[in-house]
Amino acid sequence: MERRLLESEEVQTRLAVLNGWEAREDKLVKKMKFANFAEALEFVNKVGALAEDADHHPDITFGWGYAEIALTTHDRGGITDADFALAMHIDAI
Repeated sequence: MERRLLESEEVQTRLAVLNGWEAREDKLVKKMKFANFAEALEFVNKVGALAEDADHHPDITFGWGYAEIALTTHDRGGITDADFALAMHIDAI
């Protein structure tokens, strides 16, 4: 994957195909709610496995009943095609 930095217009266009993600401060961000801590942890572990497979690692914050994912390509300084690809895999969980 090229990991090409995307222009803001392209980011907005691509957001239309994702479920509940938004662009915030050069990151793709999504917050999910869960019934309890165990469900949030299970989801985070699945995201971690996807991230390892993709060699693209998000920032993850989670706790009782929630998980928030923030995707950015640090070495490109913003959102790239790699962030969108991982977001699509996360949505498939």
